[in-house]
Amino acid sequence: MHKWLLLIFITLCAHALHCQEPTTEQDSSKVKNDSIKNTQFLKQLGNGYFPTKFLNLDLRYLIKFNQYEGLRTGLGGVTNDAFSERYRINSYLVYGFKDHRFKYKIGGGFRINEATDTWINLSYTDDLQETGSSSFLTDKRFFQFFEPRLLNIDLFHKHITKAINIEHQLLHELTTETEFAVSKIDPTYNYSFVTDGKQYRTFDISTAKVSLQWNPFSNYEIIDSKVIEEKIGYPKFTLQLTQSFKNVLNGDFNFFKADFRTTYRINYNENVFTETVLSSGIATGRTPLTHLYHAYPNNITKETILQRFSVAGVNSFETMYFNEFFSDRFTTLQIKHFIKPFKISERYRPQLVLISRFALGDMNDIERHENIEFGTLNKGYSEAGLELNKLLFGFGLSFAYRYGGYHLPSLADNIAAKFTFNVSL
Repeated sequence: MHKWLLLIFITLCAHALHCQEPTTEQDSSKVKNDSIKNTQFLKQLGNGYFPTKFLNLDLRYLIKFNQYEGLRTGLGGVTNDAFSERYRINSYLVYGFKDHRFKYKIGGGFRINEATDTWINLSYTDDLQETGSSSFLTDKRFFQFFEPRLLNIDLFHKHITKAINIEHQLLHELTTETEFAVSKIDPTYNYSFVTDGKQYRTFDISTAKVSLQWNPFSNYEIIDSKVIEEKIGYPKFTLQLTQSFKNVLNGDFNFFKADFRTTYRINYNENVFTETVLSSGIATGRTPLTHLYHAYPNNITKETILQRFSVAGVNSFETMYFNEFFSDRFTTLQIKHFIKPFKISERYRPQLVLISRFALGDMNDIERHENIEFGTLNKGYSEAGLELNKLLFGFGLSFAYRYGGYHLPSLADNIAAKFTFNVSL
């Protein structure tokens, strides 16, 4: 119940912000300046930040909920250009009320080249990470802050990570980020990784990553010496390569990972479009479960459809149960078709979205992963569904059905019904 109250509170706040209109003045130049300021303010909110004079507060850390920490709350932020155009501080502190533990990050950076927006960043992080999750270093620049499936995650590993990375705008269309990090990993669940005759309950990992975000069909302009994506074009491409080193700064394993994602959108008009997301990844070498792949499941393991009723994710498999599948190589394809909104009134326009999702994966040497049971996706996973979005304060409804190679014997176990949440700033 607490998590629903929190979610409704966040929604009402976001909706209130969305509905505010800027005060108009007679002077046309002031109106224009106010409009630009309001647009920038709303864009910052859409990226997850509340701007203040010297510090942009990171809204992602204010309130969250998951199955391991329960309520997670705290404060974070990054200094802005008013503080310094050359140096920045980027840190947070949060507390989990269920695991009774503080988590934090202490970080900062300095810019070495303004023309290419090149930054060198240092950080020390003591936090949790979802096992099997795969994120791109460049994602923090492009994705919104709210991800509803976080409410249901229960499989985490603790990590203490020291990292140095370099952000670099190679071209207007090509953003790169390189990172070297050392991490101490401690799963919060009963798990052991067996390799070379040794059983690892906790382990150290030293990694080097290179991430590239390429948006060749977007239009860019330079505003206040900063490159701004003025018009979004498709397709977009993201690639990340990761190498883990054994015996480098106490690293326990050698493994290599390659992750790829492309997003494509066909626009028929302003409100009617089809969006396709293709994701894939492969891990070779001695890779523990913490650094392998799930397929972004979002279904709670409970008996009835109503007991599993929760919040649908953005690009997650709504009928796939948490911790049901893991892979060392996988591909997912998600297709969404947005139908013209129903014009009930000028402000009330629900929208129907038709969805198809597919996943294929497999794993070598499953026996290395002890004390945990899971399946693979070698038969191909399929689900289809629909969403009816923006019914009330950004909330809607979602329905999905699981079919194909992993169809379950009980009909109800193949069905997922959930809330959706969509607010555009």
